[in-house]
Amino acid sequence: MKIDLTSLVTESRNNASAKIDTLSTLELLKVINEEDKKVAMAVEQTLPEVAAVIDAVALAFSSGGRLIYCGAGTSGRLGILDASECPPTYGSKPEQVVGLIAGGFAAILKAVENAEDNGPLGQQDLQTLNFNKNDVLVGIAASGRTPYVIGAMQYALSLGATVACISCNPQSPMTELAQIAITPVVGPEVVTGSSRMKAGTAQKLVLNMISTGAMIKTGKVFGNLMVDVEATNAKLVQRQKNIVMQATDCSIEEAESALNSCDFHCKTAIVMVLLDIDANSAKQKLANRGGFIRATLND
Repeated sequence: MKIDLTSLVTESRNNASAKIDTLSTLELLKVINEEDKKVAMAVEQTLPEVAAVIDAVALAFSSGGRLIYCGAGTSGRLGILDASECPPTYGSKPEQVVGLIAGGFAAILKAVENAEDNGPLGQQDLQTLNFNKNDVLVGIAASGRTPYVIGAMQYALSLGATVACISCNPQSPMTELAQIAITPVVGPEVVTGSSRMKAGTAQKLVLNMISTGAMIKTGKVFGNLMVDVEATNAKLVQRQKNIVMQATDCSIEEAESALNSCDFHCKTAIVMVLLDIDANSAKQKLANRGGFIRATLND
């Protein structure tokens, strides 16, 4: 299959690094660092589109829908990384945010040849998840042309689902296809075509925003505290205690007592302390307000 990459920004050569192989280690790192500084500025230009995706995901969550990431190679791995970190951080169900990668599980650790070129495979992977119109699909590919991702996007659109994309090349097939196109144009890479670098960093920043923003909008953050964090190890047990203390200005003894009496559910413990009520009453009040602490306190 003949592919023309000459028009892609991510495949162009970077004049700033043209002689990077002649530089000292410190000098070459300065070149990389200067280029990396451009990434956040590129992402800043896409904030309205990122906000639109967050609002769509939050709406989907409220009606039982899911956020599905779909990508190949680095892009697929970044989606899986973001999805896998939601349950421990926000207490979300593992199936609420899911990452798909061309080639499946094996491709997480090792490249699977030609998987990204298989458009029908993208559709098949969504069908395996029972993807439906209530879900949101975010296709991820630095190039904006990956057939696996495009196949998934086309299928999602055919179902009437919300479809967004993250790519680093303007006017790409994916940006033309998506309802919401997030396109941080980071420019040519330090090593030509190595889109795991600036493009990958841009994708990671955007994914952080999407999942974090959606969780905030659905009540999983109070102030800036991750109040649905699960206590799955010693560090997180202590984090829960710290969160309750920070949210309520209570003592560690009060935090421990509240957490113990509500099966270590931070939100419930916070409401218990702030409203001076028992665990069952706190749980009911939270349920009445969809799990939003601030709305519960304002009743």
